[in-house]
Formats: sequence, C-alpha cells, structure tokens
Amino acid sequence: MEYLYLLLDLGSISVPLLFSFHPKLPFYKKWRSLFPAILCMMLFFIPWDILFTVNGFWGFNDTYLTGVELLHLPIEEWLFFICIPYACLFTHYALQYFFPKPLLSEKTTNIIYILLITGLIIGLLYYYERWYTVVNFGYALLILGLVYNKNRAQLRSFFPTFIFILIPFFIINGILTGSWIEAPVVWYNASENIGIRLLTIPVEDIIYALSMLLTVLALTEYFESFFRKTK
Repeated sequence: MEYLYLLLDLGSISVPLLFSFHPKLPFYKKWRSLFPAILCMMLFFIPWDILFTVNGFWGFNDTYLTGVELLHLPIEEWLFFICIPYACLFTHYALQYFFPKPLLSEKTTNIIYILLITGLIIGLLYYYERWYTVVNFGYALLILGLVYNKNRAQLRSFFPTFIFILIPFFIINGILTGSWIEAPVVWYNASENIGIRLLTIPVEDIIYALSMLLTVLALTEYFESFFRKTK
C-alpha cells in the first residue's frame, strides 16, 4: 500500500475541511491565524524531524510512501504537520462550540499540569541520554510552562480536547507505528527513547502530539488576538 501514509493524512483532514464552512462553525475564518501558527510550529518541528531522520533516530518505510521527498523527509511527513494540526484544532473549536464553558476547573487543571511537569522532569533526569526523550520532554516542559504562565485558562479547554483527540490519535498513530499492518510506516531507534509502548506507539509520541498541538493552539489564539486589535 504505497499510498497508506498519504491516505492517512488526507483522511484526517477531509471531514474537518469539509465542515470548516458550516455556518454554525465557520472555522475557515480562523485560517488567517491557524496557518501562520502551523507554519511557526513547523519551523521548529521540521528541522527536528530532519535531524532525527538523518541520524537514524527514526525513519520511514518506503513500502507505504509515494517516494516523493523534500529535505530528507517524505512529502507525507510534511503533510502530517499540516493535516493533523488542522483536524485537531477544528476538533478543539468544535468542542468549544458545543461546550463553551471550560470542562475543567482551575484546580483540576493545576493538578494535571503539576503531574505532567513532574513526570516530564523525572523522565528527563532518568533518560537524559536518549535523544527523542530529551528533546521531546524538554520542549513539552517549555511550551507547557509558557502557556501555564501566560494564559493558564487556555489549558482548561485544551486538556479535555487532547483527551478526546487521543481516540483518533491511537488509531492513526497506531497504524503509522505498525498496529494492524505488516510493518510500521514510521520506525524508531529503540536506543533513543524510553522503550515503553502503548500498542505499538512509543509513549513519547503522546507528549510529542501534546506539544505540537498546544503550540499551534497558543499561536493561533495569539494571532487571533493580534488581528482583532488591528481592526
């Protein structure tokens, strides 16, 4: 299935893109902020991806790819950083539409934040020689700390969204890492991560997804605020 990764990308964005023009949830109006936010995220995540691919920390199975590459990355990987954040941010704002009040109290949000930060610090201290763990957990500490101190209320809506997103995450990322198929689309060098997997998914991937999506959300809201002020 040489188009599997491409189909996963396009499948993830197809329904959110279609419903972006729904009159009750005109998500397209956020494109002016969303796409610059995605671009800013990619300015960090793409070089990270390239370096890890070149150094063999992870890689891609040609069996599931079209063969088109850009800067050592398959075109499907580039699309991943557009399609997945788009779909997830659409989901976030859709949930906000149906549940306008934050689903988490400030106290619960603080507890989740403290538990996350504590777990990430312990992981960094214990697995400091493993590159995926160190870069991943280090960036997660940075983005969580920034959002918590600058716009704490944002986490009250983001954490419930992320828990909901974990459902499609386990399906898509499960396929990418080898669940239900003969070989993984994306393989990992086990010496550069903790080695704990949920199904076939390295536990670091969950933190990776959290950091990526929180980055895009925080930047989208920042750009939205900027555009409102300049009107």
